[in-house]
Amino acid sequence: MSAATPDVTGIKLKRKSKLLEISFDNGQTHNISCEMLRVHSPSAEVQRHGNPILVTHKKEVNITAIEPVGNYAVKIIFDDGHDTGLFSWKVLFDLCTNQVELWQQYLARIRAEKGSREALISMSIKYS
Repeated sequence: MSAATPDVTGIKLKRKSKLLEISFDNGQTHNISCEMLRVHSPSAEVQRHGNPILVTHKKEVNITAIEPVGNYAVKIIFDDGHDTGLFSWKVLFDLCTNQVELWQQYLARIRAEKGSREALISMSIKYS
């Protein structure tokens, strides 16, 4: 890739903490939440041709699978069924390096549109 966009050298899912650890060939390693990845999915379903929808109720979302796509992206499959986003190395690097600002913008939009991050139903199932 270009000097501005490093290649991904490692991806580690931390299911319990709902974080994805991403390492880049420039030496940087970032942790990014599954919720952040889900609400900023690059899928057409979410991005709507430059007019992104507000994705809500994903506080408890987790990743069930990560599939490589060539040597430039991964397909992330979330436990809410969303599986259409292809996360290129550029998208992942941009999300990681801008996550504080993007997260604040997301929270502001949630407040402005009276949305919620809370899951509609509990994602944890307990059996007796």
